[in-house]
Amino acid sequence: MYAWESIQCTLDFIEENLDAKQDIKQLAAKAALSPFYYQRLFTKLVKKPVMEYIKLRRLAKACEILKESNDTILNIAVSCGFGSQEVFTRSFKEAYGMTPTSYRQKPIMLNQFDKPDLLLNETEIEENSPLVSEGLVLEMKHIVLEHPIHFTGISGIVPISAQLPLGETCGVDIPGQLWMQFHQLKHQLPKLHHGREIGVSYLNSKTPDGCFTYFTGAECEAANTQWESFTLPPRAYIICSFEAETFDELVTASLNKAVKFSTRWLSEHGYVMDCFAPEIYHTAQIPSMELWYPYQSQ
Repeated sequence: MYAWESIQCTLDFIEENLDAKQDIKQLAAKAALSPFYYQRLFTKLVKKPVMEYIKLRRLAKACEILKESNDTILNIAVSCGFGSQEVFTRSFKEAYGMTPTSYRQKPIMLNQFDKPDLLLNETEIEENSPLVSEGLVLEMKHIVLEHPIHFTGISGIVPISAQLPLGETCGVDIPGQLWMQFHQLKHQLPKLHHGREIGVSYLNSKTPDGCFTYFTGAECEAANTQWESFTLPPRAYIICSFEAETFDELVTASLNKAVKFSTRWLSEHGYVMDCFAPEIYHTAQIPSMELWYPYQSQ
């Protein structure tokens, strides 16, 4: 068994038993490692200490329950493995900047620390050869875009430190909030039938230091001056296309995994990404999307 497989088996066990008390010695035994080496290896591969990771995954589960049920805060705390409502509330506020009660009253998009899929760090795939891992289907390919694609929508400024790395930070998901705002407004657009939607991060002269601009929009027949626009220019792209079992999985954990896998794939194949990397959503084929990487050879 490879080292990453030892850690992955405990990640799977933790996810299935978030409500139970976790013991370092028990987890280390499942990984066939001493507690000392287990904790060192876990932190190296997962980028969080074991108990901190468990807390963050419990919080992610609690967020789902808070949105979907009317159970008491105390019951949710206990069902997610927290020893008391006070500990749960304190941990929730430290991670997201609000209390569980405030979140339940006004749910917003939140970033979560995802359960890692360590297989994606170790797997090589050839172009046009799909990879299946934990319900995620990934494929890499080259294309040449012959004509520009025009999108119309809205944008906002996003602090880098609060959003990146993907799947490894907690707090308000500002790009997710922009998507929610856009979806409330997009009925006003002359959107193409089965047209694509886009989310793209980039820098321009108006972007403050330590931030990026995030644009979300739809492929439209014509731009309106009250909206912002983004044009995907003709050129060569490497595309990471992927599917997931549900749309929620597609735009959260699956997207984060796909970004990490595809950026590693580009580097290992001698490519450098240029300037921007749009997320293209196929609204007629949900849940599926593509990451388009303009690139140069190293």
